[in-house]
Amino acid sequence: MILAELNVWHSRPAVPTRRVALGDNRLNFDPTPGPGGLLLAAVVAIHAQQLDDDGNADLSDLLNLLEMGSRVPQPRLRHRLQQDLIGLTRSTHRLVSLPDGNISLDVAPSDSPEPHVLAALYRAGQEPSLERRSLFTLLRSARRWRGQNNRDLFRYLTGESSEVPWKGNQIVDPVVWALEVLGFPAQSATHLPDSRLVRRTFRRMLRRAHPDHGGAVVEAGSRIEALTAARNILLDRRSA
Repeated sequence: MILAELNVWHSRPAVPTRRVALGDNRLNFDPTPGPGGLLLAAVVAIHAQQLDDDGNADLSDLLNLLEMGSRVPQPRLRHRLQQDLIGLTRSTHRLVSLPDGNISLDVAPSDSPEPHVLAALYRAGQEPSLERRSLFTLLRSARRWRGQNNRDLFRYLTGESSEVPWKGNQIVDPVVWALEVLGFPAQSATHLPDSRLVRRTFRRMLRRAHPDHGGAVVEAGSRIEALTAARNILLDRRSA
């Protein structure tokens, strides 16, 4: 079953004037980031690592403009955004649910990473302010990814741990999950606790989870792993 689909319309490699456009997509961001957000982040993670230094500098500027909802001067990454699809070729990226409950990433092959990164960012930039900020936090994390293994990529995007749960067809927001694990209110997902408070809370809850301090022996290992993953997620978001 297709959980999310991103269609990227772009110029053929031989065309001198490079263009990119957004077509119809199947992207569910509820609850944030949802399967749609995970797919956009995966596309950015896979393709952004192929950009050169100039491309990465332009990408940083574009991330800031789109997150703030500002006007974006063209072109970006040597591609101009257009509204119509005339003369463009389509590449499709999908996030698929498998019969065994796992998820699979189907990324269209391409020798040019720029249009795919641009399409993912432009689409995320269309979301309302609160959802957009959450998505761009994830996209900033995604651009730091270096690797080829999709399962490792999924774990990275959901908090660098398999402890972040996958519930049927919904991706749990890793920031909300981390806040709940460490006992912070989920409503603070857009105003994260400072790094010192995160570390202090982690140490306190780590002591409670340890069997020497009354923690259940059977659950201690998984609880400590979850606390560690939650701490890493929040500290990573604070530094993004």
